[in-house]
Amino acid sequence: MLLFRPSITQINNVLGITKHNDFVAEPMGEKSVMALAGIGEVLGKRLEEKGFDKAYVVLGQFLVLKKDEELFRAWLKDTCGANTRQQGDCYSCLREWCDSFL
Repeated sequence: MLLFRPSITQINNVLGITKHNDFVAEPMGEKSVMALAGIGEVLGKRLEEKGFDKAYVVLGQFLVLKKDEELFRAWLKDTCGANTRQQGDCYSCLREWCDSFL
């Protein structure tokens, strides 16, 4: 009997750890909004439809909200329907990026 045993990379991808680490490791440049941790294809499309097509545009909103976690999470939920985990992943990603690059 064969049992499926996911690799560490697969586990990290499911948890969003690799995406987070990749994002915060370098300048943002022209990265897609979908490069943000917590933002996949579905949420990314919703954000794009509302004009948030690049990660730096979401960063702008994050900064307008003065990096306030509660306000940013509420905005993300209202704007694209992000759940609690997705909100937290995206907030943490942007917060860590700001701590490193601003």
